[in-house]
Amino acid sequence: MRVALVGLGEIGLAAHLPALLRHPSVEVVQLVDPDPERRKTAAGQGIPVTADLTPGTTDGLSGGVDGGTSGGSTGGRSRGLTGGVEGVVLATPPWVTPELVVRFAGAGLFVLAEKPVATSVEAARIYDRLDGEQRRRVQIGLTYRHDPAIRQLKRWIDDGTLGTPVLVRAHIYDEAYDPADREHAERITRTLEHGSPVVHEGAHIFDWLSYLLGPPTVHDAWSATTRPGLPAPNLIGARLGYPGGHQALVEFGWFTAALPRCELTFLGDRGLAALDGFTFELRLSTAAGDREVRFPGDRTTRCFDLQVQRFVELYDGTRKAGVPSLDDGIAALHTAQLVAGRAG
Repeated sequence: MRVALVGLGEIGLAAHLPALLRHPSVEVVQLVDPDPERRKTAAGQGIPVTADLTPGTTDGLSGGVDGGTSGGSTGGRSRGLTGGVEGVVLATPPWVTPELVVRFAGAGLFVLAEKPVATSVEAARIYDRLDGEQRRRVQIGLTYRHDPAIRQLKRWIDDGTLGTPVLVRAHIYDEAYDPADREHAERITRTLEHGSPVVHEGAHIFDWLSYLLGPPTVHDAWSATTRPGLPAPNLIGARLGYPGGHQALVEFGWFTAALPRCELTFLGDRGLAALDGFTFELRLSTAAGDREVRFPGDRTTRCFDLQVQRFVELYDGTRKAGVPSLDDGIAALHTAQLVAGRAG
């Protein structure tokens, strides 16, 4: 699979690119970013670095649009693209991503797009331009859904280990404020101009909870701003309900000098499970005793490698649609927007 990585910021170079290079069935043929400083940082990888996909890699795009793709005899590969790029990974800001997804998926490419899929449900309506086959080729970078810890939690919930219903408490705090780190402070401030942390961090949490518990109902929400001049509230939370009587209390916070513990807990009548928000180590406490569950490797490497494997399986036809799908990404965004709207 010949892949271009678009977006050479921290997540692109530190997480996506190493995972792509580790996979034996992926060839990274181009690195793309409009920012000359980022292109300079990415140079030296032995991979062409450009401001946009070069004409040589997109010669076959018209063939992909006109001829479509075949999910059967060609294993899902895009026709007319074998001499150039066949897949694109978008490590781009959510206010840029939607148009790029439509551009590349509409041109017959397989697309792995970072979450969130947009900054609002309104902005996500651009995806209506894609037909069913084009949407099928889109995988959303809700990366940590792939972690075995999430699957283990689902087993404990489904088999009654915790009892039912469960109360979920999700405390998601990240991006500490350090005035000496001007680049980070400016980047987070710029991101807040496009929405509170629930839009950006909520994509992961709401996707996990929908996978674990089903579709949500937002009961109420709140927000707070800890420092004057911030373009959006940097603390926000909500109470949600799920089928079967499950409930979730969620908090999201950015940009304070100190941060609370990042953790999710799942409490039922029979037990308590706790997920460390950074390591994804699990703790389970029941009447039978306490146990810890750890998985090989670090969370980031583990999840990004699994994500690339799913992307390759989408390309070779093993999977018939992206997992998580574009619809999954839009659903998570919809919940985040409901929370932001209720919080005021």
